[in-house]
Amino acid sequence: MSAENEALARRFFEEMCNGRHYESAEEILAPDHRYHDAQSPPTDPGPEGMKQTVSIYAEGLDGRWEVHDIFSAGDQVAVRWTGHGVHKTEMMGLSPTGKTISVDAVTILRVADGKIAENWTVWDTLAMLQQLGAAPVPAAA
Repeated sequence: MSAENEALARRFFEEMCNGRHYESAEEILAPDHRYHDAQSPPTDPGPEGMKQTVSIYAEGLDGRWEVHDIFSAGDQVAVRWTGHGVHKTEMMGLSPTGKTISVDAVTILRVADGKIAENWTVWDTLAMLQQLGAAPVPAAA
C-alpha cells in the first residue's frame, strides 16, 4: 500500500500543483478532504477547497513545487518539498513585488480508500516574507 500512497502523493504535487490540472482533484482527493495550514486562507472541505488553495500559489506566485523526499508509514505519506515562484499578484496583503522566492515545506498526507483525505502542511512563511521584503532579515553574526 505504501508505494500506491506515495504515487498518489507524487501525483498531487506533479499533476495538480505543478501541472495545474485542477480537474484531477476529484480523482486524487476524497470528497470530504481537509486541508490544515495555519498560514493559508481557510477553504471549504473537499476537492474544490484544495483547488482554491493550490491556485492561490500556482497563479499568485507562478508557483512550482519541487519534491525532494517522499516516504510513508501506514496510511500517511510525508513529503519534503520547496516551493518556488515569482510574486506577481497580491498575496497575504502584499502588493506584487516581482521578487523570486524559494520556501521549504513539509506536507503529511493521510490516504483513505485510495484518495488523499487530509493534508497537513507547514511551510517557512517567515522566509517568504523576508524574501519579499515584508519582514527583516537578521544580521549576520
